[in-house]
Amino acid sequence: MFVDRHDAGVRLAERLAGLITDENVVVLGLPRGGMPVAFEVARALSAPLDVIVVRKLGVPFQPELGFGAVGEGGIRVINSDVVRLAEVTHEEMSEVEKREQAEVSRRARRFRGDRAPVALAGRTVVVVDDGIATGSTARAACQVARARGAARVILAVPVGTPDTLEGLREDADEVTCLETPSTLWAIGSWYNDFTQNTDEQVVELLQRAAPPTAEGTVPGKGRVARSDPPEPADEVTVNAGHVRLPGQLVIPEEAEGIVIFVHGSGSSRHSPRNRYVASVLNRAGLGTLLFDLLTVEEEYDRGNVFDIELLAGRLTQVTNWLRGQPRAAGLLVGYLGAGTGAAAALWAAAEPGNQVAAVVSRGGRPDLAGPRLSAVRAATLLIVGDRDELVLGLNRATQVRLQCENDLQVVTDATHLFEGPGALETVGGLACDWFTDHFSRTRVG
Repeated sequence: MFVDRHDAGVRLAERLAGLITDENVVVLGLPRGGMPVAFEVARALSAPLDVIVVRKLGVPFQPELGFGAVGEGGIRVINSDVVRLAEVTHEEMSEVEKREQAEVSRRARRFRGDRAPVALAGRTVVVVDDGIATGSTARAACQVARARGAARVILAVPVGTPDTLEGLREDADEVTCLETPSTLWAIGSWYNDFTQNTDEQVVELLQRAAPPTAEGTVPGKGRVARSDPPEPADEVTVNAGHVRLPGQLVIPEEAEGIVIFVHGSGSSRHSPRNRYVASVLNRAGLGTLLFDLLTVEEEYDRGNVFDIELLAGRLTQVTNWLRGQPRAAGLLVGYLGAGTGAAAALWAAAEPGNQVAAVVSRGGRPDLAGPRLSAVRAATLLIVGDRDELVLGLNRATQVRLQCENDLQVVTDATHLFEGPGALETVGGLACDWFTDHFSRTRVG
């Protein structure tokens, strides 16, 4: 089972990283479900991400039977055998093509706006979807990519049946798939979270994957980011009592401090929101540690997710481990908590002897650290979406109880998951500014 599409993308990227050595790579996601998977693949391969908009051309009296496909730029691929056997007339073909080509243009404008599609000529193209059922859309995407000049086409998906995948090898040079069950009743059955993606989410992912601006800035107060890509994450394991907690550690050269991400569930390493915010911090020269507070088995017991004392104890052990790493010696430490992880961060920060420099809560439940709030000394920033009304009220009540330096930032038109356009970028900028400012102040003091 995959946690969600982003988790599937992370796992798929790990497989592809060992197979693709060509640097001239483009990743194309099939909207809508394929885009979160493709986003993680593109990031891992340091490759540009684009959307591939295709429409199957269905036989008029049997639309599920495709006689070809159309894509952007007037690209058309026709299966003459199906046309002949189905006796599709020229007039019928023209009518279907006209309708579907108009839909391709409409969707491309919706997803990409005024940006031109990424050039594919002479490049290795990785076509990504969230799974393969019949394979018709993936087949059309591979054919259109080839028609647009791709030198090599790789189809990559998290799940699909062996028979369907084998048939697609006629259209792709290589097919990579993580899970190949003999029977696939529904792609969604392989995901814990298979919530339908929206057009807005596709647009957001494309914007987040776009190259940095010429000024090299990150959202927030205009702080200049490093122009070079962040260092790859080191896979680490922390012994926390009777459990071993996996994590991903990034420490850029000359980093002022390291931010430990604290998630209430066991998905911190794979959370797309955590990974995005971590990338913003890394580009600003800050280190990050993403790790899982709970094991997979522990997460199934929802009581563990709300056991703030347990989570805070794990965080304290991880913090002690981090301070003992040679590369982290002498660096300041901050906490960034989400959900119940925000309460765990504040609980741990209130422990005697904990010298954490700053805490940020992203859509968190800091109220659950109630007994310890007055003892927190680290500067604390609470970030909440204005459409997350219940949590916003709880954060306002928490702010009243904090006796340390603190601030509450409300992100306009943002939900609990900060899914609105630009919302997550705002979160990344606010967190980056808070940690950088307070690390600098602490260092000077």
